[in-house]
Amino acid sequence: MATEIAASPPPPDTGTAAPSRDGAPLPPHLRVWRHYALVKVRKALVVVFVVANVTFFLGRAMPGDPIDVMAGRLTQGGMSLEEARIIAANSLAYDPGAPLWQQWWDFIVGLATFDMGMTINRPGFTVADSIAAYLPWTLFSIGVGTVIAVTLGLGLGMAMAYRRNRVLDHVLSVVASVLGAIPNYLIAMLLVVGGGMYLSWFDPIALRGTLSPGVEAGFNAEFLGDALYHAGLPIFTYVLAIIGTWMLIMKASTTEVLSEDYVTVARARGLRDRRIAVSYVGRNAILPLVAQIAISFGTLVGGAIFVEQVLVYKGVGGLLLDAVNYRDYPLLQGLLVVLTTCVVAANLVADLLYSRLDPRIRK
Repeated sequence: MATEIAASPPPPDTGTAAPSRDGAPLPPHLRVWRHYALVKVRKALVVVFVVANVTFFLGRAMPGDPIDVMAGRLTQGGMSLEEARIIAANSLAYDPGAPLWQQWWDFIVGLATFDMGMTINRPGFTVADSIAAYLPWTLFSIGVGTVIAVTLGLGLGMAMAYRRNRVLDHVLSVVASVLGAIPNYLIAMLLVVGGGMYLSWFDPIALRGTLSPGVEAGFNAEFLGDALYHAGLPIFTYVLAIIGTWMLIMKASTTEVLSEDYVTVARARGLRDRRIAVSYVGRNAILPLVAQIAISFGTLVGGAIFVEQVLVYKGVGGLLLDAVNYRDYPLLQGLLVVLTTCVVAANLVADLLYSRLDPRIRK
């Protein structure tokens, strides 16, 4: 007699295993990290949305609109106010009679569709094209400056910790404290006045702009060399602005790690000092500083407006200042949203990377 085998019912879903692409359940630590990453991404989007709305209303809270600003400039040449307002209204892509709620709704819809609209003072140019022409230069100078400053700061800070209470430690601590207390735009002024005018180390006039006349953008040695030549002063300014902070932070972190038991055990085992410094001290001292890199990047982005004005470097700093002076609302909104997104994205990447390196953060 044939026997019938009853199919056993499937086990109840406890909600503890999330399937991967191949159907196999994900490990617990990956499930937790995915949930953590989703929460962080959602918070980042909320921050960008809130900043975008604040930017919209603050821009229009400034006295005067684009027509008033342009008319005021035209009247300085002897033109009557009425005639100046007519010319300004015909020259600018701005409707002063549009309701505020309609302008806000168009801004939100454009933000959701990645369309930031047209600039007011330059009819025919989109906000995206204007930002794309200047933003890469700012990100290039800030990115290179951050990498150099962090690399040197970590190395010098670690050396200070290993030689604490000695001459090197005292000298570098004073230098780091002084550099950390000087604003970046003041450092730029000191470099131009001291290094350029008094000591004649370089020609500040020749370093203005992003490229020399006749040099075209392209992936070649001439373009890269000329871009680095003009970006050298901003990069050096950013390095001096944050390297002191990194030296002091790394010194404190390394000093704390040197007092840990596993370092003492490693020395008792007879491991070489170089291996202990790299594999034990350095890796654990750098771990808490991952998120600080994003903070440094955000600080430099905010200060780039003043540094680029001082050094006459054609990044988003000058573009943002023009947008404020001429009340170019779409350009102002687009710039602040893009800059905010860059800072938030940098912090998000650092936060997610830190959570992967140290699982305790996710809990």
